[in-house]
Amino acid sequence: MDLRELVACPACGGTLSAEWSCTRCAARFDAADGVPNLRLPADGVTETVRCFYEGAPFPGYPPRESLQSLRARAERNAFARLLDRAIAGNARIADVGCGTGQMCLYLASADRMVVGADLTRVALLLGAAAAARFGLERVQFVEADLRQPGLQRGAFDVVYSSGVVHHTRDPRASFGKLVELARPGGIIVLGVYNAIARIPTRLRRAVARVSGYRVVPFDPILRDRAHDPERREAWLRDQYRHPEEHRHTIAEVQRWFAEHGVEYLRTYPSAVLDDAPEDLFTPAADNWGLESWLTQIAWMRTLGREGGLFFTIGRKEESQRRRRVQG
Repeated sequence: MDLRELVACPACGGTLSAEWSCTRCAARFDAADGVPNLRLPADGVTETVRCFYEGAPFPGYPPRESLQSLRARAERNAFARLLDRAIAGNARIADVGCGTGQMCLYLASADRMVVGADLTRVALLLGAAAAARFGLERVQFVEADLRQPGLQRGAFDVVYSSGVVHHTRDPRASFGKLVELARPGGIIVLGVYNAIARIPTRLRRAVARVSGYRVVPFDPILRDRAHDPERREAWLRDQYRHPEEHRHTIAEVQRWFAEHGVEYLRTYPSAVLDDAPEDLFTPAADNWGLESWLTQIAWMRTLGREGGLFFTIGRKEESQRRRRVQG
C-alpha cells in the first residue's frame, strides 16, 4: 500500500490522485512543500485553536535535533517505549493532532506507515522538514481538521491522538471521528487531560494569570526549559493560555468507548493499583470503579506535575463490520 492510499478527500472521502485531486468529486488540493492542505472551512472554535498554535508550534524541536537524539529522548519516556513495543512492525498508524510530528517520526521504524494530521501548517512543515532531514520516507503529513480529517476510514491499525480532543468544542463527537479511522480490531490510543490530575495545573494557572504569566510556581517543565526560550514559551502557551480546554475522568472516557463500539483495555498510567503493564494492548487485570477514583486522586501528585494528561487504550470491536453489513 502507498501512503497516498491512506489519505482521502475531506469533502467526499474519495481517493486522491498523485496530483492531490479527488478521483470522485474532482476537488483539488494544494500540496506546497509536500504537505497537502486538506482543511475545509472551520467553525470559530477550531479556527481560534488553529491560530493559537500558529503562534507557537507545539511541541518544539530542540536545537540540532537528529533522529538518534529524537529517539533517545523518546526512549526516556516509559509510555513511548511501551507504545513502540506494542505496535506491529508493519502497522498503518494515524497520529491525529500530531503537532510537529515527533511521535510520528519516533514510530516510523521497520515497515510501518505513519500519517500525521494537524490543523497547524507551520507545525506540520517542521515535522516534514525533520522527516526529510532524517531520511524517513514512510511518513506523510497532512493539514486537516479532525471533524473532516482527510484520512481513509477503517484504514488504520493504530489511531493515536494525544492532547487533541480536549481542545475541541465537542470532545465526545471528536472521539467518534477517531474511531471511524480505525479498522475493525484496530487500536485507539487517546490522550486527554484528567479532571482530577489537572487540578494542580489549574491552580498554577490561576497564579500565572494574576501575575501576568511572569510567575508560574512549581512547574518542572518550565524549569527544565529555562535555557530554551522557544520550547519554554510553547509549553507556557499550551498549558496556561489555551483558548479551549476540557477535562475528563476515566469513567467518562470509558462511556465514550462503549458508545462508539470500542472495547476498553486499560489506561496509562494504569488505573489498577500496583500494576505496571508490559503490553499496552492487553486488557487490565480489572476495572473497579473505586480503585479508578483512588488512582486519579493519586495522579494529582504524579501526572499533575506535567499537566495531568492520561491515556486510555481500546480496541475497535470486530462486530462493527457485521453491523454495517447487516444494516
